[in-house]
Amino acid sequence: MLHLQTFGDLRLIESNGDPVRYPTKGLLMMAHLYTGASHELSRYELAQFLWSDVEPEQARLNLRKLLSRIREMDGARAEIPFDFTATAVRLNRQVVSSDLDIFRTDAPPLERLNAIAELSQRGFIGNIKPATKPIDAWMRTQRDAQALQLRQALLDALPAVQSPADARIISTTALQILERDPTDEQVRALLHRLSGGSSLSEKLPNGDGRVVEVKPSTTDGQAPVDTDRVSAMPVILPRLVLLPPTSKHADAGLALANALIEDVTIELCALRNISIVAPHTAGQIRRDSEKAAIVARHSIAYLLDTRFSEEGLFAQLIYFPTDEIIWANRFAMRPDTLPRQRRLIAQQLTLSVASELAENEEERLRFEANPQAYHSYLVGSSLMSKLTLPHIRRARKAFKQSLSHKADFSPSFTGLARTFTSEWLVTAQGNDELLHLAEQNALRAIERDPSSAAGHRELGVTKLYLGDVDASVAALHLAEELSPHFADVIYSHADTLVHASRPGDALAKITKAISLNPIAPDAYLWCAAGASFFLEQYEEAIAYVEAMKDKAPAHRIAAASCAMIGDRKRALFHRQRAESINPVFDVEKWLAIVPFKEHWQKELYREGLLRAGF
Repeated sequence: MLHLQTFGDLRLIESNGDPVRYPTKGLLMMAHLYTGASHELSRYELAQFLWSDVEPEQARLNLRKLLSRIREMDGARAEIPFDFTATAVRLNRQVVSSDLDIFRTDAPPLERLNAIAELSQRGFIGNIKPATKPIDAWMRTQRDAQALQLRQALLDALPAVQSPADARIISTTALQILERDPTDEQVRALLHRLSGGSSLSEKLPNGDGRVVEVKPSTTDGQAPVDTDRVSAMPVILPRLVLLPPTSKHADAGLALANALIEDVTIELCALRNISIVAPHTAGQIRRDSEKAAIVARHSIAYLLDTRFSEEGLFAQLIYFPTDEIIWANRFAMRPDTLPRQRRLIAQQLTLSVASELAENEEERLRFEANPQAYHSYLVGSSLMSKLTLPHIRRARKAFKQSLSHKADFSPSFTGLARTFTSEWLVTAQGNDELLHLAEQNALRAIERDPSSAAGHRELGVTKLYLGDVDASVAALHLAEELSPHFADVIYSHADTLVHASRPGDALAKITKAISLNPIAPDAYLWCAAGASFFLEQYEEAIAYVEAMKDKAPAHRIAAASCAMIGDRKRALFHRQRAESINPVFDVEKWLAIVPFKEHWQKELYREGLLRAGF
C-alpha cells in the first residue's frame, strides 16, 4: 500500500515509511486523479493540466516521457498505482491511500473536526508552486472546498461540545476559519459566544486610566456591518499575529501567559477591520529562525510580541513595514493572583491593541497603496542592517528606486537621509556634503509626513553631526514624543545625549531601547559603549563592543577603553583592526569633526585614543 501525502509537502510514501521518488509532475498527476470523482482522466486532459504552457504536441510528448519513467520506477512492484491505456490514465485506489481520506471518515464529530483542522493547518500542497494555470486553479478549488468542509465539520461538532477541552477545539478551529475568511460573521459570532462575550463591547479603563469603548458591531464607529454586502466584496484586511510568549524559565506562569494570549486572540476576532493569524501559524512564526522572512511571506502587517519574566508579561505591538514599536506595556502577573486577573489583563491588553491598530491604519493604507515603492523601501531597509559602504550605497539605490515609483513616499526620504549620515560616519572623512544631503532628505520626509517620528529622528541625527547638538536633542525629543515606544528613535536620542555631554542620561535611554528591542542591533551596543566610556566605565564599554556581531565601527572606542585600563595587548588589537578599515584616520582631524558639547568629553576621548597608539 502506498500513501499519498498532500498536506504540507506533497510526497508518496511506502508502507514501511520510505519515500517513493516520483517526479513532481507524477505526484501532481496522482493527487489530481485522487481528488477526481472517477479517479481517471484522458491523456489529453492530463497533458493540458501539467503542460498547458507549451504546444499540445509537446505536452503529449512530455506526458509520454513521464508515464514511461513511472513505469520504470514501478517495474518491481507487485501492484502498481496506475493503469495506463492508449487514451487514459487511471489511479488504482486499491493500492493508494491518502491523507485526503480524513475528509470522508465517519468518526465522531469532534474527533473528525480535530483531525481535519490539524491537517488543514499544514496547507494543501504547500511545497510546490503551480507551474500552469490549470494546476493553480485546481489547487485553489481544492483549498476552497477543504475550507468549506472544515467549516461544516465545525458546525456539525457543536452539539457534541461537553467540556472545556471540546470548546477549545471549537475555538481554535474558528480562529483558523476566520484567518482565511475574516468576513464569516456566523463563525465570528460562535467564537464570541464561546469566549463568554467579548470585552470589546464593554467600557474598561485602559493603561493610562482613560475609558475606551470599541464596538465590535461597527467598522468605523458609525454604521453597522452589512454582512451580505461585505461577504460579496473582496476584502483585504491588515493581518495581525500574536506571538506566544517566551521565557527563560519554563514554569506554570508561562503556561498561564500563553492562555492569556489565546484569550486576547479570541477577543480581537470581534473586530471587523483586522485579520487575526491563527495560533498554530503564530506558534510556527515564533519558532522560525527567519521570522522577518516568514512574516513578509504571509503579508503580516502587525506583530504583538510578548515575553514573560518574573516582572510579568511584557507586550509590544510592532508595525512590520517600518519595524516601529507603536505600543508597549508591562502587566504584573504574579502566580497567586493571575488566575483571578487573567480576564481583566486580557481585556486591557485587547483594548490597547485595538485602539493602537485603529490609529495606525492611515499609515498602513499609505504603504499598501504603493506596493512597488514599499517593496523597494523594504529592500533598502534590509540593506541598512549592515553598516558597510557597499551595503549603504546599495540601500541608497533601493530608496531612490522606491521614490521613482512614488515621488512623495516619506519613508524612502528618511531612508535616503540615513544612508548619507551612515556613509559620513563610516568614512570618517568629515564630508559635509553628505550631511547636507541627509538634512535635505530628512526635511522632505517631515514635509510629507510631519507626524512621523522617523523624519524627525533623521533630522536630529543629521543636526548632531553638523555640530548643532541642541537642535539635535530638540528634534529627537519631538521624535520620541511622537512615538514613545519606537526603539530606534530612543537609540538615536541616546546617541545625541552622549554628544550633548549627558552620558548618564544617554545610558539610561539606550538601556530602555535595548529592553524594547532585546536582540539589539550593533548600533545600540555601540552607543551604549560610548556612553559607558564617557562615564569612565571602561570594562562595561568593552563588554558592549564584544557583544556586537560586527565590531568594525567600534574598534576605536574599544581600543581607547582598553588603553584607559592599561590593557595594551587588547588596545593594540582593536587599534590595528581600526587602522585596517580606515588607514588614513587622524585623531585631531576626527576630534575636530565629532561634536561634543563640553570640552572635557573631547579631552577624555583624545586621551584614550592617544594611549591606544592612534
